[in-house]
Amino acid sequence: MLEAIVIGAGQAGLSAAYHLKRLGLVPEEDFIVLDSNNGPGGAWRHRWPSLTLGAAHNIHDLPGMPLGEPDPGEPASAVVCRYYQKYEREFGLPVHRPVSVSKVEPDVASGGFDATSGGDDGTSVRFDDGNDRATDAPLTVHTSAGTWQARSLINATGAWDRPYWPYYAGRDRFQGRQLHTHDFCSADEFRDQHVVVVGAGTSAVQFLLQLSKVATTTWVTRRPPEFTDRPFDAEWGRDIERRVRERTSAGLPPLSVVATTGLPLTPEYQKGIDDGVLVARRMFTSITEDSVVFDDGTEVKADAILWATGFRPSLDHLAPLHLREPGGGIRTDGVKVVKDPRMFLTGYGASASTLGANRAGRAAATAVMAQLNSSRSPLPSPAR
Repeated sequence: MLEAIVIGAGQAGLSAAYHLKRLGLVPEEDFIVLDSNNGPGGAWRHRWPSLTLGAAHNIHDLPGMPLGEPDPGEPASAVVCRYYQKYEREFGLPVHRPVSVSKVEPDVASGGFDATSGGDDGTSVRFDDGNDRATDAPLTVHTSAGTWQARSLINATGAWDRPYWPYYAGRDRFQGRQLHTHDFCSADEFRDQHVVVVGAGTSAVQFLLQLSKVATTTWVTRRPPEFTDRPFDAEWGRDIERRVRERTSAGLPPLSVVATTGLPLTPEYQKGIDDGVLVARRMFTSITEDSVVFDDGTEVKADAILWATGFRPSLDHLAPLHLREPGGGIRTDGVKVVKDPRMFLTGYGASASTLGANRAGRAAATAVMAQLNSSRSPLPSPAR
């Protein structure tokens, strides 16, 4: 029986593991860290090689170890993978990898719970499936490397594994190449082609600027891109987190990053606007074998469509817990899941940024320890 399991070894997962150890839990004895990747780096290890550290979003230091000042021209994936590997070794945080989690199952209490009482004593809650669940009983985590049980679970799986592909009529008929941000490697692959880039976020903007050097492009967005010259400072960050937290606290799914933050009007982006590269058209309505079609009937021939349309949280393995609200999201109180206080979500909602992930990891570890310290009696240790 483990006290806690951390799923994911990105920024949020490593922060949580660091704080669990700092608060007295022993890695491999009291808690373990599981990660589906082949090596350190989290989602960063999959970023395209042309995304340099200088062009990436700000990478915040993990707790207890500064990143330092690496070469801004080095690929961000290489910098972060090296940094995370050093971090895991420095603080003695062994990570089980590659280990994929297929599902997390609840324990069902045996009768006697009155749903009208609401589980105010904190020991059980009635879930959407009609079952009463003992929230001081262990969670069972099924993985590609076996099964574990733990009193608490910190989920830090991020979103990289769930790219979002919106549907448009004719998408399946397109004869050119279609790819998502998840699969982009290099602009050179599209030399002398015409590429339609879909999306209003920073990834789309970065792709357009790179592609414009070797190809022609058309930028399409569902809503007009919102460039802002507001400084992306601490006050801005607090405002963004507050707005995102309002949604997750209400059980609504988080909005896309750009819908919350807007696009920073950097000198590079301003030049792209002036050069006509960062000028968006309204979203097309359908796709043919070799073009996209707009609502006025005009067509744009395309060799490739690059869907920079974002990601959704990777939470399918939590489906057996029935955590979602009618609004489609998971209602949280900070990082604690309201429907099941054994569950903590980091890298979700307001903690999806690297800075927010650090804080969420610490908050989750602190909450896990508080919960363990308040346990009425030790649980039996079932066989693994």
